[in-house]
Amino acid sequence: MHYRRFGKTNLSLSAFSLGMMRCLAEPETAYQTVHKAVEMGINHLETARGYGQSETYLGLALQRELPVDRSQLYITTKLSPTPDRALMAQWIDESLTRLQVDYIDCLAIHGINTPEHLAWVTNGCYPAIVDAIESGKVKHVGFSTHGSLELILAAIETKLFEFINLHYYYFFQRLAPAIALASEYDMGIYIISPADKGGKLYTPPPNLVTSCAPLTPLAFNYRWLLSDDRISTLSLGAANPDELYPSLDSADANDPLTSVELDILDRLERQLQTSLNTDLCSQCHACLPCPAQINIPEVLRLRNLSVAYDMTDYGKYRYQMFENAGHWFPGMKANRCNGCGDCLPRCPQELNIPQLLTDTHDRLYTRQGRRLWE
Repeated sequence: MHYRRFGKTNLSLSAFSLGMMRCLAEPETAYQTVHKAVEMGINHLETARGYGQSETYLGLALQRELPVDRSQLYITTKLSPTPDRALMAQWIDESLTRLQVDYIDCLAIHGINTPEHLAWVTNGCYPAIVDAIESGKVKHVGFSTHGSLELILAAIETKLFEFINLHYYYFFQRLAPAIALASEYDMGIYIISPADKGGKLYTPPPNLVTSCAPLTPLAFNYRWLLSDDRISTLSLGAANPDELYPSLDSADANDPLTSVELDILDRLERQLQTSLNTDLCSQCHACLPCPAQINIPEVLRLRNLSVAYDMTDYGKYRYQMFENAGHWFPGMKANRCNGCGDCLPRCPQELNIPQLLTDTHDRLYTRQGRRLWE
């Protein structure tokens, strides 16, 4: 395991962090997962108030024997944005109680996903966080987000935050400008869910396996991320100790991409271009806003991946979240397109967007599911 500076926090975090959203089965499994992760060199454990019993289970694990003591571990928990300063102060105290710790190393505002959320922080609850920092209850503050690029850049520009939790992967590079700006401001950059939201890469389709050989698709995504020295740490969302092992094979790979990995990169790019040809959506976002509130670029990104790499299972998984996840995954399903044509003159590639939306819905529509912690 190698360790990286977490931006201006100056914490030295392991290249992989244990994200505990899936450590929900029962306390013993959570403890065994934490124990094994720490034994393997992970020193950053991340949870959230909204992850069921995760904070409580982590607190119980911290009271038991671990390979290192608390002072050598860094704990992050996440709390939702609120306009209520007193409520934020209450939530911080409740998290400390559940975690059974005297201080939280990193407090992240969980889901600054809309302009209203950002206003709730800047004009509402932020003073409670400052109070917690001054009293020693919290050491550092940051935020996680599922918001638009424009909103993320605005949040970074407030200069209120020391770190950021981002969705950014080889198969989703829209937030590259946020990586650049966060790095410019010396923020710690924590990549969340690179295995799952990054493409369900733990169960890749054969087409993608072939394209990424001799690496696995998961290992390639990890290497692509870790070759970027602006990125501090990657989330590893293991539900049990056994799920730690495949990912940690990349834990010491701290070098630029090798010639073999660059060949994979070139192969994936060529496959995308040749498979989609004139139907390739370049993700420029010029088609937005859509009068029917369809997130056209994200819908067509899922189509890109399905057509080019047979990532249809991942596409279905993400597509069903439209209309079911609120501000965490905004937008209507593609069948809501009314054919108004508003997007057509704005597309620099002259794509037949209504037709592609219909095709995507036909490919990816499936029954609804539930979020992991529900």
